[in-house]
Amino acid sequence: MHIEVVANPEEFFRLRAEWNELLEDSASKSVFLSHEWLFTWWRRLAEGRRLWILTARENGRLAGVLPLALRPAQLARMTPPLLEFIGSGVIGSDYLDVIVRRGMETEVCGAFAERLERERTMLQLSQIRRGACTAALLAERLQDLGWTVHDARINVCPYIPLEGRTWENVLAALGPSQRYNFQRRLKNLSAMSGFSVAQASTAAEATQFLDALIRLHRDRWESRGVPSEAFQTESVCAFHREFILLALERNWLRLMTIWVEGRPAAALYGLAYGGVFSFYQSGFDPHYSKWSLGLVMMGLAIRSALEQGCVEYDLLHGGEAYKFHWARETRELGRLEAFPSHASARFYKRAIHLNRAARRMASRVLQRI
Repeated sequence: MHIEVVANPEEFFRLRAEWNELLEDSASKSVFLSHEWLFTWWRRLAEGRRLWILTARENGRLAGVLPLALRPAQLARMTPPLLEFIGSGVIGSDYLDVIVRRGMETEVCGAFAERLERERTMLQLSQIRRGACTAALLAERLQDLGWTVHDARINVCPYIPLEGRTWENVLAALGPSQRYNFQRRLKNLSAMSGFSVAQASTAAEATQFLDALIRLHRDRWESRGVPSEAFQTESVCAFHREFILLALERNWLRLMTIWVEGRPAAALYGLAYGGVFSFYQSGFDPHYSKWSLGLVMMGLAIRSALEQGCVEYDLLHGGEAYKFHWARETRELGRLEAFPSHASARFYKRAIHLNRAARRMASRVLQRI
């Protein structure tokens, strides 16, 4: 097993075909681990990090990828330099993981752990799928080498199993009032002037629909008196403008809009990959809030996912109430932190825990004000 560190963006770019083939043959299949998503993140959102990807090859064939970046020390938070997943942070990448060819998980994770032991840098792996991620095996191998590992639950992802179901079956699972509301609102909207539903199928439409989504999302949040959390910086917007064109080429993009009276009234940004429709973000015009456009848009996207043969509709991280109008199942997201055995690692481990406790306390105080 040959292990290499990829620290050059050009080398990272050249891995695209091998990377995506490996992902298809792994237990970690997720659009958020695709080369397109992660390389675009590196181009747009790396923010001072240093590329540090581990690759494992067996007889020249790519067998594993540990997609990491080195984040500099943050003195204000008393956090040391640490290795974290590419794709971490504000962009909201769920199900990040080690990518390993099926059947080779033990060997590859063992080799990765030995290389990390030589580096002896803290490892922070967030947004992993608890109970079903290869990263947990890597953490076990690090523990065998004397590292301390902490596992925390950080969020949930509601989802809807679709395999073997019909749209009528999914609709029937809604509560009576929500089902009536959806059907009534859709009927009323359909009767309005210029009503139509469109999905981006060209680069021009993708760009147009994304711009509409960003505007609608911001307008919705500003109508509540708070800024948008999803498209808060130009770097984030630039990431999406670049990524959607790559996703369109791969037939992953599901960027949908509802048009009323000649203008976009609602938009939904989804990604279909590996039989899973991932709902990423949405927005709607507050002018049409009485029409329950969020509910209607979500229902139409779920129906579209069924028609396209998807076996799951994943509403991704966040336990917002509107997601549970549709979803009954959840899976947990977690964070694994691994500390090497030297004294400074123990100091930083304590500092990180104290910092998080202080932030939780500050959040509780602000909620009471």
